[in-house]
Amino acid sequence: MAMYMLAFIAFALDLARRSADVTAAATKAAATASTLEATEARGEIVSGRPVTTLARTDSDAPQVQARHSPVLRVALALTVLGFLLHLVATITRGVAAGRVPWANMYEFALTGTLLIIAVYLVVLLRIDLRFLGTFITGLVLALLGIAAVDYYVEIMPLPPALQSAWLVVHVFVASAGTAFFALGFALSVLQLVQHRREVGGEDLTKLRLKFLATLPTAAHLENLAYRTNIVGFILWTFTLIAGAIWAERSWGRYWGWDTKEVWTFIIWVIYAGYIHARATRGWRGSRSAWLAIIGFLAVMFNFSVVNLFFKGLHAYSGL
Repeated sequence: MAMYMLAFIAFALDLARRSADVTAAATKAAATASTLEATEARGEIVSGRPVTTLARTDSDAPQVQARHSPVLRVALALTVLGFLLHLVATITRGVAAGRVPWANMYEFALTGTLLIIAVYLVVLLRIDLRFLGTFITGLVLALLGIAAVDYYVEIMPLPPALQSAWLVVHVFVASAGTAFFALGFALSVLQLVQHRREVGGEDLTKLRLKFLATLPTAAHLENLAYRTNIVGFILWTFTLIAGAIWAERSWGRYWGWDTKEVWTFIIWVIYAGYIHARATRGWRGSRSAWLAIIGFLAVMFNFSVVNLFFKGLHAYSGL
């Protein structure tokens, strides 16, 4: 957690540097525009053509190419170091328990957050999403903090229903699906903010979000979120199917309308609706982003509230 906290700070400093770059670019653009206007006022010719008046609006923030900075490299190095320590913690928990380390809420949080960082680092090999570092490390730091304070339990034997090979497959795939949904959630939130900036519906410069001018457009962020959520949806579909098979072997039925089963299906329906609406109904932009955000919030509700406050056959929080 200490490494993730330092990485979070370093990523935040990178965003601050991006904001400074945007401010400098805006100042330079304003100076250039003033020079051109002064030239036009004198009736001079530039590049063999008359100078025309430049159309500008306050919402047209300059698109600035993000620079590679030492602080960003430090942030990534700290994230990798945090991931390695996180991996060691997860493995040693499993070794101490003599089983896979995801049999209760604390262990699921430990493994789930590890996979969020793992998915983020793997995606970085193909797509430059370093601008999400603050969001991802901050989310993982918060979830680990809650798990350490509220969910920690000592190692205990597995209940009979969990003594199955399906524990390895079902829960791990669910954790991996959650990791992809978390990345899609981060992209969707950023998409909404970027969209507001682009349409000029809100003066985001007052919120010190000038760094948005260095990030991809809202449409590109939406496409990235869509692709990420599709992977998560495929994994979640397998989670639902594997859970039904495991339930039949443990309790003699595929489906019993248990609270956990119902919420897992609700999450599947939300993301299925998100993919279908975007693909066939043209639900793009803010509406698709909100569906993705609602889907991830449902995942968090299923993990926390359902596990803690609803009784059922899936009451394996260990608390």
